[in-house]
Amino acid sequence: MNDIEKIAATSGKLLGVDFGDTRTGLAVSDPSRLLASGIGYISPGGIEKCADAVADVAREQKVSAVVVGLPVNMDGSEGSRAARCRKFAFMLSERTGLPVAMFDERMTTMTASRYLNETNTRGKKRKTVIDTLSAQIILQNCLDRLKYIK
Repeated sequence: MNDIEKIAATSGKLLGVDFGDTRTGLAVSDPSRLLASGIGYISPGGIEKCADAVADVAREQKVSAVVVGLPVNMDGSEGSRAARCRKFAFMLSERTGLPVAMFDERMTTMTASRYLNETNTRGKKRKTVIDTLSAQIILQNCLDRLKYIK
């Protein structure tokens, strides 16, 4: 059973995470897992502090599982950034005891940027929302995928 199948076997809200060194975007699903909503970002500084902070959010939001974006190259290979995200996901799993799945995040930042361009979101406002929007896109893509697993 892969990570996504493990999450499909659970019920309840999911937390979506776009892990970043500067900012980590967060999104949460509704209990029926139809829609993802951005809930903001955190900037705790360092992978350990970030894992602690996201674990706190998981508890506050009462989620049953977590989805972390996996930055895969367009050719399907994984680089050092993907390894760091995998390490973060492992740390998060240890801290929460919840199932944590990695989900391909290819094109999410580009999709988020395109949306922000279309809505004419610029400057400082853009920086504050792009990570949250990316987490929301990652989680929504995962929710859409889960519909075909059950």
